[in-house]
Amino acid sequence: MARKPLVALVGRPNVGKSTLFNRMVGQRLAVTDEIPGTTRDRLQAEAEWIGMEYRVVDTGGIEVYQPRGSRDTAPLAEGSADFVPLIKAQALQAVEDADVIIMLVDAVHGITAADEEIAKILRRNEGKPIFVAANKADNPGRKEDAVEFYSLGLGEVFPISAIHGLGVGDLLDAIVGSLRDLIEDDGADEDDLLRIAIVGRPNVGKSSLLNLLTGEERVIVSPIAGTTRDAIDTDLIWHGQQVKLIDTAGIRKRGKIEPGVEKFSVLRTMRAIERADVVLLLIDAEDGITEQDQHIAGYVMEAFKSIILVVNKWDIIEKDEHTIDRWKETLLAKFDFLPDPPMLFISALSGQRVHQVLETAHRVWQARFQRISTAELNRMLRDAVQKHPPPTSGTKRLKLMYLSQVAVNPPVFLFHVNDTRLVHFTYRRYLENQLRAAYVFEGTPVRMSFRPRDGMLDEK
Repeated sequence: MARKPLVALVGRPNVGKSTLFNRMVGQRLAVTDEIPGTTRDRLQAEAEWIGMEYRVVDTGGIEVYQPRGSRDTAPLAEGSADFVPLIKAQALQAVEDADVIIMLVDAVHGITAADEEIAKILRRNEGKPIFVAANKADNPGRKEDAVEFYSLGLGEVFPISAIHGLGVGDLLDAIVGSLRDLIEDDGADEDDLLRIAIVGRPNVGKSSLLNLLTGEERVIVSPIAGTTRDAIDTDLIWHGQQVKLIDTAGIRKRGKIEPGVEKFSVLRTMRAIERADVVLLLIDAEDGITEQDQHIAGYVMEAFKSIILVVNKWDIIEKDEHTIDRWKETLLAKFDFLPDPPMLFISALSGQRVHQVLETAHRVWQARFQRISTAELNRMLRDAVQKHPPPTSGTKRLKLMYLSQVAVNPPVFLFHVNDTRLVHFTYRRYLENQLRAAYVFEGTPVRMSFRPRDGMLDEK
């Protein structure tokens, strides 16, 4: 699958989700505390187990049932009581987005009313692998007692101790097995589906553009900023090509994002960017280019997605014969960190040049998946080194022995060198410019990796 699969950790407060999260990602990222409510937002990081890379998301405890006198009524962390509905919303969204779900329970306390209510919610997610991790099972008696959690009717139960690592390996083996099955099921048609996310500030015309591209009123169009709350997927066929369009909520400046539904919408927009291959960044021609437009473009680059700059409302600004050239110069200056981005000037209201949107997106998408032969790449590398030899560092000079492309979507290139410490960022940038001069990666970031070649480190 194009994106790395997602594993969600859910459960009632204070069962050890953050401790297990830290162990899975191999570093202390989540704050752990015995007071429930410490984790509020979803925390996401990359993890790896026996060669499988995936993402894991930690969530706040799901508060669904608090009978008087129950163990579930432990005091929340200071200030967290006000956030209980939001914590629950974040956790439930993680469940919806996840490919695999781990429900954590407490082997010391046994099944609680909250556990039963959460299990009821999870059973609605038919088809998703669910594993029950009975945490704090750090002695033989608790391991034996953990079998009671099979009565939740979810999936296999794994007695573990997140803090000591006991049983976690068996749990991860099962998770990775499920993820491999998902990738095998989804991988066959992955290259045939073009995913396009439409992003931008509020009220720049994202929903209007989506409706025009689909030819239907698929989403609500309103002049009121913030009408779109969720990322909405729309499937269509364009010239025989399967396309998935993802409309998103507008992203405002971080300081202006209101807690609650709006913050939730922004998180879904970031998730939409992750799911996309190509991102259309809509810019309002009336407002001009803003810092927030640049920030959003930065998010797209951090996710290594291809980008197209789409200036909307082009029909309502005053123009002369030089207007479009001035705009292009300004766009290149403001977005100088983008990799040769295509620029379109459209009107989603009148339909002006909208036909170019899918044409350009398809062209950029094809560039993401192009493969270049090793022989071609090494010819290009020899020419690049001859034109501009690597600089020396003291008595040592960087030697580039071999270049190959190891992945697509986005393109990834592996340089075998004598010593990675000699790769200066300026020469790295030179090599990327040479790659882009030789091959078209319009609007598409490329990843470059440098690896010391075996047996070459001691060469003079």
